[in-house]
Amino acid sequence: MKRVATWFAAGLIALGVAGTAQARRDDIDVSRLTSNLDQLASDPVLGGYAQAEQSLARNAIAQLAQAGSSERPHALYMAERLVDTARASAQLRDAQMKLAQLDREHDQIQLENTRRETETARRELERQRLQYQMAQEEAQRLQEQGQAYSEAAQQAQAEAAKAKRLAEVQSRVARAARREAALAAKAAKAMREQIQKDAGGKP
Repeated sequence: MKRVATWFAAGLIALGVAGTAQARRDDIDVSRLTSNLDQLASDPVLGGYAQAEQSLARNAIAQLAQAGSSERPHALYMAERLVDTARASAQLRDAQMKLAQLDREHDQIQLENTRRETETARRELERQRLQYQMAQEEAQRLQEQGQAYSEAAQQAQAEAAKAKRLAEVQSRVARAARREAALAAKAAKAMREQIQKDAGGKP
């Protein structure tokens, strides 16, 4: 009888030790998951994301802490998955935010490039417009210069024609004057001869 009592007491002690070990293992799992979730929540980058998932994970950890031995495996599985899901969701959201930021920066770069290209094209257009205007002004100047040269040439031709006509008139006048002079000389000679003749015929 005494031996049976001893075995019974030893069994109770063994059960108590096993229960204590199980309780410690439960506490370790709860502490581990709680620590992982706390690290996620305090992360300066990820902590602000996946708040709903973090809340679900905390509820699962609380249920794990209260779960009986038969419910523990499922509660532990759910708590671990929800903690992992909360971290994965936070990382995904952070990646999405970074991608969106990169997209915005890319769009800004594209916008700046477009603005620079537009400004370059505008300056090139203005340069070409000024060149075209200068070419037009030069063409107009040359046309006016050519017209002035043409008018000067026409005027020179007209002056030459006038000079030619004047020379012709002067030539005719000179010829007429020479004829008159010749006639006058001839008349004077005839007059002298007549005078001499008249003078020789007197007694």
